[in-house]
Amino acid sequence: MRTQKFHKTECGVDFLINVLPSDEVKEGYLKKETYNTDYLEIAFFRKGSGQLILNHDKIAISDNSIVFISPFQKREWNLDPEGLDFTVLVFQEDFLNDFFSDKLFAYRLLYFYQLEYPLSMQIDAELIERYYALLAEIKSELVRTRFDSVHIIRSLIYYLLQKLNREYTERHHLALEKNQNNEAFQFKKLIEIHIRQKQRINDYTELLKVNRIALNKAVKEQFNVTASHLLKQRLLVEIKDYLIHSKLTVGEIAFQLNFSEPNHLMRFFKNQTGITTTDFLNEYQNGSNP
Repeated sequence: MRTQKFHKTECGVDFLINVLPSDEVKEGYLKKETYNTDYLEIAFFRKGSGQLILNHDKIAISDNSIVFISPFQKREWNLDPEGLDFTVLVFQEDFLNDFFSDKLFAYRLLYFYQLEYPLSMQIDAELIERYYALLAEIKSELVRTRFDSVHIIRSLIYYLLQKLNREYTERHHLALEKNQNNEAFQFKKLIEIHIRQKQRINDYTELLKVNRIALNKAVKEQFNVTASHLLKQRLLVEIKDYLIHSKLTVGEIAFQLNFSEPNHLMRFFKNQTGITTTDFLNEYQNGSNP
């Protein structure tokens, strides 16, 4: 599978961030291929129809919709080219974290690395135009960089990302006011890094140097689910990803994810979804979205 990487020189910018209008990148988004990227991506659709397959989720694309994509998520775009008008904001996670002097900044934006709620958002036409205006201003600073552009880009990006975060959290009744809860966000970041090797809560309490009760309290306060639930959901995403996008057998997937036996993986999957891995693949291939 192809991994698309962010290269400043190819993008013609001095920062690990860019704004890409559809007239520059439309061809790439109309290709019928499955690929991933090494950067974060927010796609703003002023006009659009079709579908995005993101990992195992099928997301409908329509006018005034926004999609949030995290690094290395497998995606396949199926867009109608007629009347398509979109703009994509792309940036490296490390750049974003360093830009705002916060190593957890990307994880405080609740639409990234999201396991419980949709990875897309439908807004009204007036709001999409406001976002387009901000994106156009960021693009202008990126292509005509001046001595103070870094400060202007920083302020515009921060404003845009936080406005999106507020909109997203209000729609899903999430705890925006609690997002200084570092242990919860550190846990989420560590899951992304270690999910293929570590699937026990104790693995993460050791890394974080906190006890299980303290970790669970932090995660519950921030995300309204237990630490165990968050870990299981992320592992489930990884299993589904292997089932759909790899040619590995269940036994081989179990080995990749450190299950002691294939039966343990199958039991875990059935307990979490209510269906077998075979039924899941059948439903997925027949067009449903389990």
